Amino acid sequence: MANTAIPLCVDLDGTLTRTDFLLEGFLVLVKHNPWAIFLCLAWLLHGKAHLKEQIAKRVTLDVGVLPYNSQLVDYLRDEHSTGRSLYLCTASNHRFASQVAEHFGLFKGVLASTAERNLLGRNKADVLVAEFGDQGFDYCGDALADVPVWRRARRAIVVGDRHIAAAARKVNEAIIFFESKRRIVPLVLKEMRVHQWVKNVLIFVPVLTAHRFADPHVMLEACIAFASFNLSASSVYLLNDMLDLDADRRHERKRSRPFASGHLPLSLGIVVTVALLAGGIGLATLLPWHFGAVLAAYLAATVAYSFSLKRMALIDVFTLACLYTVRVIAGGAATDITLSYWLILFCVPIFLSLAMVKRYVELESILRQGRMEAAGRGYITQDMSILRSFGTSSAYLAVLVLALYLNSPELTQMYRHPQLLWAVFALTLYWVSRIWMFAFRGQMHDDPIVFTFKDRVSGAVIGLCAISMVLAI
Repeated sequence: MANTAIPLCVDLDGTLTRTDFLLEGFLVLVKHNPWAIFLCLAWLLHGKAHLKEQIAKRVTLDVGVLPYNSQLVDYLRDEHSTGRSLYLCTASNHRFASQVAEHFGLFKGVLASTAERNLLGRNKADVLVAEFGDQGFDYCGDALADVPVWRRARRAIVVGDRHIAAAARKVNEAIIFFESKRRIVPLVLKEMRVHQWVKNVLIFVPVLTAHRFADPHVMLEACIAFASFNLSASSVYLLNDMLDLDADRRHERKRSRPFASGHLPLSLGIVVTVALLAGGIGLATLLPWHFGAVLAAYLAATVAYSFSLKRMALIDVFTLACLYTVRVIAGGAATDITLSYWLILFCVPIFLSLAMVKRYVELESILRQGRMEAAGRGYITQDMSILRSFGTSSAYLAVLVLALYLNSPELTQMYRHPQLLWAVFALTLYWVSRIWMFAFRGQMHDDPIVFTFKDRVSGAVIGLCAISMVLAI
């Protein structure tokens, strides 16, 4: 029988698209209403098909920006051009499946899960056999759950790794293989944003300013706190990216992130998020209880930021400034070092300025793309001038606080040669001016903290400040 006379049935989740509609819908629902987690648990008691139906009723997904398997799409277009009938056959809810089918315009029909039936595994095989007859269809899938379908199909078309292809070949020798390789560990590390751990170096600031860096016990506590924040922060990065898929897919650079691009499964992301959070909390138990309280406050603020605060203009940058400052506070809590109010007064405006830089750079990128509004944010490109004004003012306010501290009586109690610290004042003034100049020129990384630790001049400034402080002791 000619291939054109045999219908080609195509799976959706993990096959045509690199994502999972159930998890995508769940994350969108939870993003808008965190309490919906409990609703989902209640729906699940009535079966997975009921859960899918209830989520699909309440969630809208833009199927136009989803990550599709381009190689498979090209193959399907070629098959369609020969007059072959294509059917979308998926365990995803019929509402989502119909939207995808309409988006492509290739499919003659849609077979999908309803409120009463979860079209997966043997259920899917039975439906296809009833519709087209035994061996009367070709089936394209990606998972072990598709093995019962491949057994009843004339030909197995496999999208995935060699392990899945081998399982398909055991039940169907006629196989077409679209290999999809995933280097999971590098992808997980990329989502963890290990490079962002440099922000947590702020935990060591109290140790430096209190001149306790030669105390091995204090340094050990600071290192444990550093590791705890690294794991906890990475868990939040993963959560944030899973909740922000739609906005990331519309972003010039963020669309290549492992979750947004579909190269890292959302199911694995949820598991890794929980594991990282458990590790961070576990390390926190080795430190004084008030460090745990600070870590809990940090996690609560970051989750609130991920769910809603980042969409609120100005509140988002104040939140970011607080999250940077909390790292300094956590360093003091972990090592039982009392923080000077001068240090807090300096941290808040300097970090607020850096948060303003971050938003300014994002808007500048959006303006270059010809758009007027940041997706998922509360800003428009006309806000750039006011952000620039606020940001530079905050930067110079921090420098002013530093100058006042250098003239305070407390300084002589901490340093024998306080006059050497004026070098720190000059270097800080130069550094904040340079940061904003780079932002104006469009040469700034979208995260100024990361830029600082990668930029050689910034590294030299930090080094010279440290030398000045040590010589002043």
